[in-house]
Amino acid sequence: MSRVSFQFLDAQEARVRHQRRVSTITSVLISLLVLALMLLILAFIFLPSLMKEDVTIVSYAASQDQQEEIKQKTMSQVQRKPSSPSSSAAKVIAANVVSPTAIPVPDLEVTEPSIDFGNGDDFGEGWGNGSGDGMGGGGTTFFRQQVSAQRICYVIDYSASMSGQRDKLMRQELEKSVAQLSVGMQFQMIFFAGPAWVAGSEVKLNAKKTGVVKFDGDEYKWKSPGNAHVWDPVGKRLKPEWISGGPSSRNKALDHVRDTPLVWGTNWENPLDMALGMDPAPQIIFFMTDGSAGPDSMKTAKSIGAKAKSKGIIINTVAMMDPKAEAGMKEMAKRTGGQFSIVRPGGKVDIIPLK
Repeated sequence: MSRVSFQFLDAQEARVRHQRRVSTITSVLISLLVLALMLLILAFIFLPSLMKEDVTIVSYAASQDQQEEIKQKTMSQVQRKPSSPSSSAAKVIAANVVSPTAIPVPDLEVTEPSIDFGNGDDFGEGWGNGSGDGMGGGGTTFFRQQVSAQRICYVIDYSASMSGQRDKLMRQELEKSVAQLSVGMQFQMIFFAGPAWVAGSEVKLNAKKTGVVKFDGDEYKWKSPGNAHVWDPVGKRLKPEWISGGPSSRNKALDHVRDTPLVWGTNWENPLDMALGMDPAPQIIFFMTDGSAGPDSMKTAKSIGAKAKSKGIIINTVAMMDPKAEAGMKEMAKRTGGQFSIVRPGGKVDIIPLK
């Protein structure tokens, strides 16, 4: 680990120790204040009774009211003893009126309220450094869309029409977004044109009608009738797996972002279905394309949006300099509670309100 990394870790540990000291002092002060408040309340309760000890005449009715009030506070049931004989006056309270009947005083067991303070969750552990690591997920941005999640899947257009400025902007933004991923996060990148594949695959097309994707020693075949928007997998399908957001995996992913070539065709449905089928499901999908999926773009957007919503998946969409893709992309984001961005010619990015 580099010297800078150690310095960063030392700073983080110092901040954690400082936060713990502050929290401990705060907990002790609050506990003392609460204890003082309890003592003050008890003083107001018991001092009046001490001041009344000099009174020579005590009404039994007043004592009975006090006993009943204590019984209500403790919610305990009082078991009265049988009446004492008239000759027994051991527990009879004298009154200023002569009574022919001796009234017994019941024995009450009053539970004293506890003033002990436990170590509950109110002042428990809760340290953090704001980095977003761990099971709670972290954050990243993509074309001005800021998100926080544990599992993020990028579905990115690597079609031939992306060449030039679009290709350059896409790779720069994707590199920046992946570099922001923290250790506790998981991610995956699915690239698409006509076929769809996981980043790091080798893709070969034959006369724009068939294609082969090679990944991790396996081959996955694709076919098309010659239409750029119509591609279907043949046989077994590639199932993307989640990647940890650690430094080594991020660096490898960044190499794939830079080195993957563009391929002919544009099909939305296959790569998005691959992302929706991941286990566990992604929480956020970043979907970026520079073109529509043909005349059925809106139909595809509604279908994919319904599937994603049923699984609680949010799809954030980015239309790269092509107005033909905007309607379907906006519809997909709106249906899933996501965000929609448009990259204008020249690279300006606008976040479009979804109403």
